[in-house]
Amino acid sequence: MTFNTNVSGFVPAIAATATLLAAAPDAHAEALTLTDIAGREVTLTEAPDKIILGEGRMMYSIAAISDGNPFEKVVGWKDDLILYDPDAFRKFETAFPQDAARMINFGNPYAGDFSIEAVLEANADLVLLDVGNLFKAEETGLIEKLDKAGVPVVFIDFRRNATENTVPSLLILGRLLGEEQGALEFVDFYIAEMRKVTNVVDQIPAEERPLVVVENAAGWQNDFCCWSFGPYNYGRFVELAGGTNYASKLANAYSVDISMEGIIDADPDHIIGTGANWAEAKPEVTSTLLGYEGDAAVNAEKIDALTMRPGFRDLRAVQDGNYHSIYHQFYNSPYHFIAVQQIAKWLYPDDFADLDPQDTFDRMHAKFMPYDNSGQFWLSASAPAN
Repeated sequence: MTFNTNVSGFVPAIAATATLLAAAPDAHAEALTLTDIAGREVTLTEAPDKIILGEGRMMYSIAAISDGNPFEKVVGWKDDLILYDPDAFRKFETAFPQDAARMINFGNPYAGDFSIEAVLEANADLVLLDVGNLFKAEETGLIEKLDKAGVPVVFIDFRRNATENTVPSLLILGRLLGEEQGALEFVDFYIAEMRKVTNVVDQIPAEERPLVVVENAAGWQNDFCCWSFGPYNYGRFVELAGGTNYASKLANAYSVDISMEGIIDADPDHIIGTGANWAEAKPEVTSTLLGYEGDAAVNAEKIDALTMRPGFRDLRAVQDGNYHSIYHQFYNSPYHFIAVQQIAKWLYPDDFADLDPQDTFDRMHAKFMPYDNSGQFWLSASAPAN
């Protein structure tokens, strides 16, 4: 039985897939054959029980569809969740202390510190990887090595083409984890919340859409301006929210370097920087520390400091109070619809006066996540006093 998830577009045609899932026999009693996000047909002799995550932040997605303990079938990961989103890690650690403690750090799958021997010692029967690193996985021979060791690899994607690949990736995870119902319920929620924005934005002519500069990880580096996104990830979120993404005009690429001179010349209507609690891993960052432990007073000081950097302080967007900061980790999670909703409210406050992203995020946590919502995930800088 082949489960083809190689689809495109904002809302994939999932009706046939949903029917297939609903009609499928007990996945734990037979072999699984599926097509992953890289277009690879993968067969597992039985449902996996010991999974290695190529990124710890895949837990965002696993938790969202799991009815029970999201760590149940995970034996280890790369430690990026601990390093770059310690607030979220502590949420998981509080909810599942013994499971969080037993996670093995297998290192970076695309670097030399990822040990095939350690994979075999853990008796792993599946490695989940991010499709954005497909080339690296092929170049380093990782897929071939794991294949020779008898450990299947499945690629998913919540980052590079997130708005195209989140739904099929969730459905893949649902099959692998035996959480088909949870996956379908989250997909329904995802589509409904995205449509609250796109149904309105679709009516706005392209020439009337504001120009937006996205600063990827604002404050991570203090001697360079700036990283941004082309028509992918946060660049795509901006477009779906009704904005014109500045870096998309420069390159059809996931990551695009932009210059301060270019930003000044473009004179954007809005600037959106991403931030997270990176201070524990990199104390010198000047980013907003957004996340489950985000402090509004601390972040207000930090975002105002970001606007006062040379070159930024005189920009029209800053002067008009349209410099914003939003949680960086939305870029690698299935709930990026929260970011799309909040960006839409910034760009079109009148059109989305009744849309409440905070309420959406709270409802999502109450229905799908194993812990409560807390902290701060976005804010805007104050317009400078004249």
